[in-house]
Amino acid sequence: MKKIFGLFKILGAMLVTFCTSSAVHAAVAFPTISVGMNQANTPQEFTQGVQILILLTILTLAPSIFIMCTAFIRIIIVLALTRQAIGTTSLPPNQVLAGLALILTFFVMAPTFNKINETAIQPYMKNEITQQVALDKAVLPLREFMIKHTEEKELGLFLSMAKIDKPKNWQDVPTYTLIPAYVLSELKTSFKIGFVIFLPFLVIDIVVASILVSMGMLFLPPTTVAMPFKLILFVMIDGWYLITKTLLEGFIT
Repeated sequence: MKKIFGLFKILGAMLVTFCTSSAVHAAVAFPTISVGMNQANTPQEFTQGVQILILLTILTLAPSIFIMCTAFIRIIIVLALTRQAIGTTSLPPNQVLAGLALILTFFVMAPTFNKINETAIQPYMKNEITQQVALDKAVLPLREFMIKHTEEKELGLFLSMAKIDKPKNWQDVPTYTLIPAYVLSELKTSFKIGFVIFLPFLVIDIVVASILVSMGMLFLPPTTVAMPFKLILFVMIDGWYLITKTLLEGFIT
């Protein structure tokens, strides 16, 4: 009985301590964050509010801009086609492929991002240039990257659809025609790489299917038997290293 009463005393003391600490923490004031609309007293305040609204809109579109104007398109498609060629539909998971694609994209785009930071962001933060000049300078390195990997056929398609005369040089190409042309070029290049990756695994599938048919095992799925051979081949040739090397060389060289 003494032990039971001692246990109750300990529990009571813990309860009192908890309540006391909760009351102390409740007395502490925490700051709150609120977003609202106030009346603008001057035209400058109204202009600043519009600029903030435009910046928030750009931030909401930033993921799409990052996907469509960088190396992410080619990398994620090639990695997904590689997984499909091996036959493992869910391994590596989508999160792993997307994470690897993001890491490789940041590696490829690092020189471009550094140039944007040096020529546009840092001068704007130091109030050396205006916002419009910063935006114009920030687009230039990204345009240089897209121009380097855009084919003339795709660009000509959008220039003709927009009814724009053939520009004298790449600097005269409008950005709104350069972006879709770059996306199409990246899609075509990624599927070309995916076709080359599919070929050796397709040969394994054909050989395994022929052997199973010749042995009379018609009800045994060839993909189930071929998958271990695909994995062995992929591991022996160090497939992820070769694919990553090919992707990086396609952008850096």
